[in-house]
Amino acid sequence: MNIMDFNVKKLAADAGTFLSRAVQFTEEKLGQAEKTELDAHLENLLSKAECTKIWTEKIMKQTEVLLQPNPNARIEEFVYEKLDRKAPSRINNPELLGQYMIDAGTEFGPGTAYGNALIKCGETQKRIGTADRELIQTSALNFLTPLRNFIEGDYKTIAKERKLLQNKRLDLDAAKTRLKKAKAAETRASSEQELRITQSEFDRQAEITRLLLEGISSTHAHHLRCLNDFVEAQMTYYAQCYQYMLDLQKQLGSFPSIYHCNNNQTSVAPTPSASSNVIGSSTLTSTSGLVITSPSNLTDLKECSGSRKARVLYDYDAANSTELSLLADEVITVFSVVGMDSDWLMGERGNQKGRVPITYLELLN
Repeated sequence: MNIMDFNVKKLAADAGTFLSRAVQFTEEKLGQAEKTELDAHLENLLSKAECTKIWTEKIMKQTEVLLQPNPNARIEEFVYEKLDRKAPSRINNPELLGQYMIDAGTEFGPGTAYGNALIKCGETQKRIGTADRELIQTSALNFLTPLRNFIEGDYKTIAKERKLLQNKRLDLDAAKTRLKKAKAAETRASSEQELRITQSEFDRQAEITRLLLEGISSTHAHHLRCLNDFVEAQMTYYAQCYQYMLDLQKQLGSFPSIYHCNNNQTSVAPTPSASSNVIGSSTLTSTSGLVITSPSNLTDLKECSGSRKARVLYDYDAANSTELSLLADEVITVFSVVGMDSDWLMGERGNQKGRVPITYLELLN
């Protein structure tokens, strides 16, 4: 037999096998043939693998959107990755904003308050841009790459073996159907032999698939470690950004003209905000140069007996008879009262007494 004859016979056999599987599959869908069910454990493993694949893809794609919101930039990075080439360095939005601020400040004059402030803001924005770039690189390496390796590697292998298992199952059920239809003794003996072979091949493929699927638990454990790395990268990034902005806020506190118009009109005090003036557990410096006390220091006040002096930062009109109206820059006595809301203290000015908001005060030593 020459190679051509062998190839022809092989193609004929493959065609016969494909046709047999197609007939079996169609009859199963029409309810005209029985189907061998997989055991419950294997079905559960298959379901777990499919669920893992679906959610891993969703998490991976949304993380990519989070790290790089620009769809065109994501497509460009994808193309370079497939070509196994390094994507060109691209200035990010914080860096671009920072450069604009620095250029504007330089043109307005570094010796002017506004120009100097713009330069300082620009430098901070560029540092945030650098931190953002580091977050993207770290997250891509420690989080996105392992997820992508699972989808493009392990799961592809699982899908391939699962398809082979489906084919072996169709071969097995087709052999069962032929055995049922066999009438002659010789045909029946041949069908029984075929059934034993297909059953053995099916059992072997089911075991291979099961072993691969049981590795999904190890995949989950690995992805958990990668998730921890991602969270740590985010924590580092946000901590850096917070520190950069805190430092910038302190620097801007040295510019008294921030709250004045360019034509030297009456200054306007900013509206106080609990979220902007009270951050974390440290003492922050407002842009007016005044020290604003955070909850941790106010806790010290509440825990100690007696009272303390406080300077009023902004005018405040009492909303009702339980509150005390305040005038900016006046000094009053404040003390805590058991059960009072943590955002308020009791204020005292001479014979007047009432609740005052914490965010309007600078506690004095």
